[in-house]
Amino acid sequence: MPYPPSRIPSGPRRRSLLASAAGAALLAGCSAGPDDAGTGPSATARARARAARDSRGLLGHYDAVLAAHPGLAERLRPLRAQVAAHAAAFEEGSAATATASGTASGTASATTTASPSAVAVPAAEKDAVAGLVAAERALADRRAKELLEVPGELARLLASVAAAGAAHAYLLTEGSR
Repeated sequence: MPYPPSRIPSGPRRRSLLASAAGAALLAGCSAGPDDAGTGPSATARARARAARDSRGLLGHYDAVLAAHPGLAERLRPLRAQVAAHAAAFEEGSAATATASGTASGTASATTTASPSAVAVPAAEKDAVAGLVAAERALADRRAKELLEVPGELARLLASVAAAGAAHAYLLTEGSR
């Protein structure tokens, strides 16, 4: 038995229309402005500036411990140098982001360093190192949470620096045993 002649619709099918509407909605969502999602250049610049400020604060903590306990210099200087490099990496990105967006507000607060006297350092070396361990862990944990809210390159940098902070905490803890 022959098949009946098929009826070809004169216009697009319902499935095609739904797929086109869904695709248009996705494209519209992808082309939203950079600040619409809260992760645009201004949010990225703020996150970079905050990360640089946090690294500078940790650097100030290292400086305060080194000033109070010079006997720890050999042990702390390599870690302090890495923290300084982290601050510089965040500041470098802040400067590039600020230049690209035409604003320098992100770098002004990022370049300030916490003074060593701003951090209370315990008299005992062991307690001073424990304070650094706590500061490194707290900052590493905060950065690990923040990296989920920032775009690609900054997220990778935050992840790397958070991992380094966790490693610093481990090395400081193991070195005191």
